[in-house]
Amino acid sequence: MRGLCYFFLSILTQVSASTLKVIGFFGHNVTLPCSYDTQTHGVLGFCWGQGMVPMSKCSNTILSSGDGVVVFRGSPRYQLLGRVADGDVSLTILDAQWSDAGVYGCRIEIPGWLNDKKINTELVLEEAPVEQLVTQDWTLTTDGRQDTLTTSTPNNVDTSAEEKFKAFLQVENISRAAVIFFLGVIIILVFVYRRRFLPKTTLQHLNASTAENIYEVL
Repeated sequence: MRGLCYFFLSILTQVSASTLKVIGFFGHNVTLPCSYDTQTHGVLGFCWGQGMVPMSKCSNTILSSGDGVVVFRGSPRYQLLGRVADGDVSLTILDAQWSDAGVYGCRIEIPGWLNDKKINTELVLEEAPVEQLVTQDWTLTTDGRQDTLTTSTPNNVDTSAEEKFKAFLQVENISRAAVIFFLGVIIILVFVYRRRFLPKTTLQHLNASTAENIYEVL
């Protein structure tokens, strides 16, 4: 008779427990959700364990709390980062390792017979995606003009593109300085030419005009 009772209790436990699946990345933080309504029940005790939620308590308890206060924590990597006072008792595993993969059970102790809320969560870990940085390769022609070759996505930062771009800016600055220099030389030559040759031409013209006037008077 007692065995039959345990059998029915185990069936009720499995039926009343919900099962979730969470996919996390190796080396990253991962959160296993679990919550309840504090406005209805107030602040309750709860526990987290590795393995399916059993008939009572948690199997292989890794964290437990009573009245909103953590009374046991198996590792500092197990944290409650939600608003516990509002019923968010989700478990966050910091720096998830391959050994953290598996089934976790959350039990919220609601007063009454067989009233506890039970959530089983399967944690699956995967390799984190590799972040790729997009860079552009630059090349310079002999006349200092810029040509864009290709766009690539290396795993590490390629500083050669930045160095080439800086070289391009230096060549462009040198070209600008050369143009300004030659313009300045041309302006100076024009100014000197006007100062040296234009007054003589004007004086010769005046002398010729004076001689013509004297001739007319005579």
